[in-house]
Amino acid sequence: MPAWSQLRREVSVRGPRDADDVWDRYVRPRRWPEWSPQIRSVRYPGETLRPGAAGVVRGPGGLPVRFRILDVAADGPVRGWSWSVSAGGVRLHLEHTVQAVPGGSRTGLTVRGPAPAVLLYLPLARLALRRLVH
Repeated sequence: MPAWSQLRREVSVRGPRDADDVWDRYVRPRRWPEWSPQIRSVRYPGETLRPGAAGVVRGPGGLPVRFRILDVAADGPVRGWSWSVSAGGVRLHLEHTVQAVPGGSRTGLTVRGPAPAVLLYLPLARLALRRLVH
């Protein structure tokens, strides 16, 4: 894919939910449909995220989106994890962070991939992140 078609965008959302709870909602894929309206179900081989593990999320209309967990950093003041997702020949790379802040938590997301896919995904991601921290 030509370099000009790749895009990198970041979004950060702050809310009152405790950072430990936000992290738990992130690292347990079975909990993703609780806060992410675009995820209807998750098929994943374990209870929590671990590097190298793969699964499938199903979105609206049952669209399967395959994913692979790349990294999980559960220690430190900023916890994070990353994954790659692919559907219909389109691949995105996503990096998530969670940190405690006064009055709650902040979660961040960096998305990289083909420009149209990144731009279409950002509004959904922002909505999901708001629900994650509230």
